[in-house]
Amino acid sequence: MRDVAVVGFAQRQMPEFDGSPTCVELLVPLFKECYEQTGWTRKDVGFWCSGSSDYLAGRSFSFVQAVDAIGVIPPVNESHVEMDLAWAMYEAWIKIQTGEVDTALVYAFGKSSAGVLRRTLALQLEPYTMTPLWPDTVSLAGLQARAGIDAGLWDERAMAEVANRSLTDAEKNEYAIRKGGSSVEELLARPMYADPLRKHDCSPVTDGAAAIVLAAGDRAREVRDRPAWITGVSHHVDPMGMGVRDLTRSPSAQRSGAALDLGGVEVAELHAPFSHQELILRRELGLADDVAINPSGGALTSNPMFSGGGIRVGEAAKKVWSGDADKVLAHATSGPALQQNLVCTLAASTEGNNN
Repeated sequence: MRDVAVVGFAQRQMPEFDGSPTCVELLVPLFKECYEQTGWTRKDVGFWCSGSSDYLAGRSFSFVQAVDAIGVIPPVNESHVEMDLAWAMYEAWIKIQTGEVDTALVYAFGKSSAGVLRRTLALQLEPYTMTPLWPDTVSLAGLQARAGIDAGLWDERAMAEVANRSLTDAEKNEYAIRKGGSSVEELLARPMYADPLRKHDCSPVTDGAAAIVLAAGDRAREVRDRPAWITGVSHHVDPMGMGVRDLTRSPSAQRSGAALDLGGVEVAELHAPFSHQELILRRELGLADDVAINPSGGALTSNPMFSGGGIRVGEAAKKVWSGDADKVLAHATSGPALQQNLVCTLAASTEGNNN
């Protein structure tokens, strides 16, 4: 297997829906930042891959417009996934493994403010028995949280502790939309939003975009003194039907983690759009108590659709670049109630690569 590293990362998360920028307006500054980080130009990128959703944009082949941000003359080697940025990164990683290219720039974008996100995401449910009922994502997450409480796996205080830590950590993150912890007691005193969830238990609706740069071998070493090498990546999918799986579990996350060497992980960026889902993921991945979880604040403080998972990869990679950690974990999820999960490990060294 070829050694591939994350060598660039840029993001934009909008605290206000200011002027409703187009996807091109969102992406051009991010590409510029990636070029500045790497010293590359457009000609140095061997492969491009994007993540977005026509359902979210409200029009067919919406990703085609975003290609204008790249520039298509001369033609580029480009692909698209109807998924989060993390899955676009996975496709690019495979592309580099084939030996066809040595570098890739992957990006994703989503404007959740264009519609009612809770309702739009009902379209990803099982189409015959679930979607016609239009159960929204927050209500489904509420059912999942209640199932865990009733089973004695967590309680509202444990959820509030996750939210308070995330909001406190987000104070150091310039990109976080929601930040500023207070106390667990103060959070528990707030009104219910979708029982047993309060608003701080749910990720904020966020418009935004992000981009990640991958490079193989010496190309990565040319860009970074300390590249974040992808030492393992795995993803699995649970059944689509909500009634055929235990909502207090996430077997796909467990299987993805079990396929990798998670020993020695110091930092884990978990894509948990709801507070209780962090508790599920931590258990399924077997993360020790000394692992720092979501030091960026995580998805509870900002969660742009289709880049929220990829941002976890970028935030984890930054810990390696800075020397704050030698081995980190990044996780992305898609679908209702942690249905699909991707887990990857990144490290300062390529030793122990288990791709």
